[in-house]
Amino acid sequence: MLLEIITPDEEVFKGEVDHILCPGLDGYFGILNNHAPLISSLTKGNLSISPASPDMHFDAGEGKMKHTLSDDKKTVTFEINGGTIEVKSNKVIVLAE
Repeated sequence: MLLEIITPDEEVFKGEVDHILCPGLDGYFGILNNHAPLISSLTKGNLSISPASPDMHFDAGEGKMKHTLSDDKKTVTFEINGGTIEVKSNKVIVLAE
């Protein structure tokens, strides 16, 4: 599925992912391919993604949101301060603070 992570200043990430783990108001929730349409608020926490391609290069250029890459290099985690997520037709848009 296509994921876009956007802040008020820039597009932080755009690419194909297999899994997304989000900090929801009532706890963390996951999103996989073919997820039902959804709009939800996000709270402060870690937004974790598993890129669809294991060799996907992620460049955290100047001004990019703080993130970490797991030891096995299969998961990227972004620190967010809240936001909104929309899921529709295998496209996910995260508007993050």
